[in-house]
Amino acid sequence: MFDKVAEEVDEYADEIAERITALGGIAEGTVATIAKRTKLPAYSLTLTNGRDHVEALATALAAAGKVIRKAIDQADEMHDKDSADLFTGISRGLDKSLWFVEAHIQADK
Repeated sequence: MFDKVAEEVDEYADEIAERITALGGIAEGTVATIAKRTKLPAYSLTLTNGRDHVEALATALAAAGKVIRKAIDQADEMHDKDSADLFTGISRGLDKSLWFVEAHIQADK
C-alpha cells in the first residue's frame, strides 16, 4: 500500500513539475527546497508500528488534499484552467488514496 501511494505521489510531482516548466518556470524539486517550502506536517521519525504509520499516511494525504484544493482555487482565480484541471485530477487521486488508506485503519478496528 505504501509503495502504491508513493508511486502515485511521485507521478503527481512529475505532472506539477511539467506544468511549472510549461508555464516558463523552474521546478525546484530538490529535497532541501521542498523541505523548506512544504506546508505539510513533518512525518514523525518515532513511529514504531504499522497502524501508526498508516494513520500518519492518512494524515499526510488529508493535508496534501487540503493544499491541492487551495491550489485549484488559486489557479481558478488566475483563470488558468489547465492548472486547475491538473490540480483537480490530483485532488481526486489523493482522495481515492486517502479512502484506501482509511479503509485499512477501519479494518484494524
